[in-house]
Amino acid sequence: MILPFDEAGRGETVVLLHARPADRTMWRAHLPVLAEAGVRAIAVDLPGHGDAAAPQRNEVAPWTDVLETLDHLAVDRFTLAGNSLGALVALQIAATEPRRVRGLVSIGYRPHDLPPSSRLQSAWDTERAALEHGDIEAAVQAGVEAWTSPKASDAVREQAAVMMRSQLVARIAYGEPKPAADPLRNSTGALRDLRLPALVGVGELDMPDFFEGGAGLSDDLGAGEVAVLSDAGHLAPFEQPAAFCALLLDFMGRLPART
Repeated sequence: MILPFDEAGRGETVVLLHARPADRTMWRAHLPVLAEAGVRAIAVDLPGHGDAAAPQRNEVAPWTDVLETLDHLAVDRFTLAGNSLGALVALQIAATEPRRVRGLVSIGYRPHDLPPSSRLQSAWDTERAALEHGDIEAAVQAGVEAWTSPKASDAVREQAAVMMRSQLVARIAYGEPKPAADPLRNSTGALRDLRLPALVGVGELDMPDFFEGGAGLSDDLGAGEVAVLSDAGHLAPFEQPAAFCALLLDFMGRLPART
C-alpha cells in the first residue's frame, strides 16, 4: 500500500476509498474542504491503482492493506467513505474490524453477483474490445463515457481519462491481481450483521445496477433512504465534490459521540 494523501484536521478521521477506474487523486478537491471543517481526511491508492500499481503479490486483500496503512498512521477509529470498488473495500474493512469503524458511507455500490444491465454489459464489452485490439485510448474513452455523466465538466472528464489510462496501463503491465478470500463471504448475513451508522448513495445519472445495488445495501445495513447526488454519474463524489462533502460532513456530524 502506498502511503496516502493525508490532510490533517482537528477531530474525526475519514478514510476515502476510490472507485475501480480511478485512484486517490479523485479526492483532491475534497481534502481541503474536509480539513477546513476539522476532519482529517486520508485518501489511499488501492492495490493496482495510482502509485500502488506495481508487480502484484500472489493475491491481494485491499482491506488488509488499508488497515495496515491506518496502523502505520496510528489511526484507531475512523469513518469510511467509498465509491464503487471503494464502497466494497469499505464494507470488507467494516466486516474485518467493526470495532474501529465509526460510520460508513457507500456511493455507487453493486454486489458482484448481481446480473449486469445491458448498459453495464455494453460498457464492459466496449472496453474489452478496445483492449483486445491494443487501443488503450479507445478503452479510456469508453471508460470516460461509461463512468462519468454527460453533465461532467471538461476538467472532470480530462482527469478521469488520466486516472483510467494509468489504471489500464498498469493492468496490461502487471495483470489483474488475484483477490484474497472475501471476508463478506464468511457469513450469508455478513452485511446485516454490521451494526454501525451508514449512508448509501448513488449518482442521479448512474446505471440502474447501482440504484438496485444501493437499495439492497441500504436495506441490509438499515441505512434508510438512498441519497441521490444530482447531475452525477458513477463517479458521483468526483463529479460533485461540494455536494458529496456536504453529505459526508452532515453524516459525520450525526455520529454518536466518541467514547
